[in-house]
Amino acid sequence: MTIEKPLVLDVDGTFLRTDMLHENFWAGMGTAPLRTLLATLRHLRDPAALKAELVQIAPLRTDLLPVNAEVAELALQSRLAGREVVLASAGDRSLVARLAADYGFSERVFASDGVTNLKGPAKAKALVDAYGEGGFDYAGNGAVDIPVWEKAENALVVGHVPSARALAANGHNVVELPGGWTFRALLRAMRPHQWVKNVLLLLPMLASHRFGLDTLVPILWGMAAFSLAASTIYIANDLLDLEADRLHPTKCRRAFASGAVPIGVGMAAMVGLGAAALLIAVLLSPGFLLVTLLYMALSLAYSLRLKRTRWVDVTMLAALYTIRVVAGASAAAVEVSIYMLIFVFPIFFTLGCVKRITELSRATGNETLPGRGYGRADLADLRNVAGIGVVGALVIFLLYSVSDQGTTLYPTTWLLWAAMVPMAIWMVRMVNLAWHGRQDYDPIVFALRDPVGLGLLMLILSLMFWAAGLWQQWFG
Repeated sequence: MTIEKPLVLDVDGTFLRTDMLHENFWAGMGTAPLRTLLATLRHLRDPAALKAELVQIAPLRTDLLPVNAEVAELALQSRLAGREVVLASAGDRSLVARLAADYGFSERVFASDGVTNLKGPAKAKALVDAYGEGGFDYAGNGAVDIPVWEKAENALVVGHVPSARALAANGHNVVELPGGWTFRALLRAMRPHQWVKNVLLLLPMLASHRFGLDTLVPILWGMAAFSLAASTIYIANDLLDLEADRLHPTKCRRAFASGAVPIGVGMAAMVGLGAAALLIAVLLSPGFLLVTLLYMALSLAYSLRLKRTRWVDVTMLAALYTIRVVAGASAAAVEVSIYMLIFVFPIFFTLGCVKRITELSRATGNETLPGRGYGRADLADLRNVAGIGVVGALVIFLLYSVSDQGTTLYPTTWLLWAAMVPMAIWMVRMVNLAWHGRQDYDPIVFALRDPVGLGLLMLILSLMFWAAGLWQQWFG
């Protein structure tokens, strides 16, 4: 009876559509950021020791890690045919063994042990010692796997590996399997649809009635900087939320959670986008640079810790929206009224509650939302607090309408009072839609796509322009 040679699978980028070291690093950053950073600095030149320590800091749920469907199918068919399927990885042994158990592979695994980093030639030697040269088939995904492919009978190449072409030229049997990532998937991870939120930078220009190009152009550059900064934080947030996203019914399809884009690519994109945002900020003004740095720092703090704390998270969401208004004023050197900031904050606080109400309304169970501090039992409290935000915003707007600044900019006061009617309808409608689960997970994005809501916002703006005498000024 002929015994089939074992099928040996690399893990990172081959069986899995992710890298376990990167997974461990970001899991650690989400639970113990300082400890994770210190471990990384301490073992920067000793990857085997780094992997072993990161596993202790933040153990991974290997059953949630995304797999390469074609490689998984090959492994399944091999097992059904009675063939031994073995994992060989530079990942830490404890993780590789757990992953092998999750999928019913051989108990024998080849992996890093805290001392030896089982990669490239070291992996090739371990497999030859175990099975002999040509005594196994090997699936890998990078140039680092060439020493192993050279010792295998059949080389299974996952994705596009140009340097692997030399294997076929030298007489090796090479089989190519699908793999890799696309820029389009990375672009989705940057969430360009969220950039529409940066229209909030235009509010100071609208409120001060300064509509010249000398005001508009710097604000547009500011919107570009904030868009790049936001994408930086969205990527960081996705990397910190990998496990929570994989447990979510829709967020599990996000680029990094699903493995559509490698974490390493996301990290490089994050650095590039952040650098570009800060460069634009430097060119605009020192004040705008400080606002941009504050926005990025608070966003990162929110992603790392604050979003997991009840009520603090919605307060932070409101603060991040409000900072965009301050950024618009800073970019164009427009004075922003304290009344405006006090007015927009409760509106944004209400929208923060709307975001959580939507998530809870769409949740299928009563357990706490993954990575958040709320359960369905908090729905009524969130709605009540959102109602307080609505009332607070309307009261502040009323006080502004009779203030010295309000009467100077908007002489026809009763039109401002009239604008409070569609304003109240818009806010109450947003809360009601969230309560019935008919909102987008981001209320600002939803608001800018909702025809009825946009109609109400345009009516509010028209009444305010009328109160300011702008329609008469523009059209006679």
